[in-house]
Amino acid sequence: MIYTEIASNKRRTALFITFFLVLIIGLGWFFSYSVDEPLLLPIAVGFSVLMSLTSYFFSDKIVLAMSHAKEIKRTDDTELYRVVENLAITAGLPTPKIYLIDDTAPNAFATGRDPKHAVVAITTGLRSKLAKQELEGVMAHELSHIGNYDIRLSTIIVVLVGLITLLADWMLRISFHGRRRSSDGGGILLLIGLVFALLSPIAATLIQLAISRRREYLADASGVLLTRYPQGLASALQKIAADHEPLEVANKATAHLYIVNPLKEHIEGRNRIGWFANLFQTHPPIADRIVKLRQMNF
Repeated sequence: MIYTEIASNKRRTALFITFFLVLIIGLGWFFSYSVDEPLLLPIAVGFSVLMSLTSYFFSDKIVLAMSHAKEIKRTDDTELYRVVENLAITAGLPTPKIYLIDDTAPNAFATGRDPKHAVVAITTGLRSKLAKQELEGVMAHELSHIGNYDIRLSTIIVVLVGLITLLADWMLRISFHGRRRSSDGGGILLLIGLVFALLSPIAATLIQLAISRRREYLADASGVLLTRYPQGLASALQKIAADHEPLEVANKATAHLYIVNPLKEHIEGRNRIGWFANLFQTHPPIADRIVKLRQMNF
């Protein structure tokens, strides 16, 4: 069942990325036609490609710098290094670099463009509060993100959502200050384009959040395949859920990377999340994840 889910997720990933690219090209075409500026389309597409390439190669360094993460070696924490190394061997992955975030809030994340350039980061709070089997569960979860190429997808999706928001704002400004196509259909097309520009960032954000939530469930399941002990990760998530300290270095741009949402507003409203509010969450409810893990048997 887990392997079927992985294959299904990869198909959905391709569809989501195609949707985002079509959305960007659609925005550029709508406004280039309606305001009679043919150059808008190639500019929008070119800018999108340039930003995507930049984020692809440098996103991990940016995230680590934003998180104030420092690389550690085997001699700094032998047990943690061995846990990650053994799990990486089991998963058939290169051992990623390990970074430590000096913060007492328990959390962890993985980043990088592919398994050869991957990084796992863990807070000092999580490192000190977990037993070895719980630590293995968390690290297996993060290595699953690497093995499933979630780290690449997360980077691409975040950049594309940001681009859509930026381009939508840019196009709206042009529509009010640029010249309009003189034909009768130009006004109608411009109106459609305005609605399109207003709704595109919302739709893109909802899709990004849906992808993030689904990827967390998959990483939980894939991680259990590595440890063969679902109770380890379930217990770790239970400890994290019981901790109400927000992660100081986290922000809305990086929140989706962590194993649980690290933001203060999420922690304070954790017990008041309804179906509609859950659409705007970066992670599935921790209670649901724990239930699914407890139901797994090996």
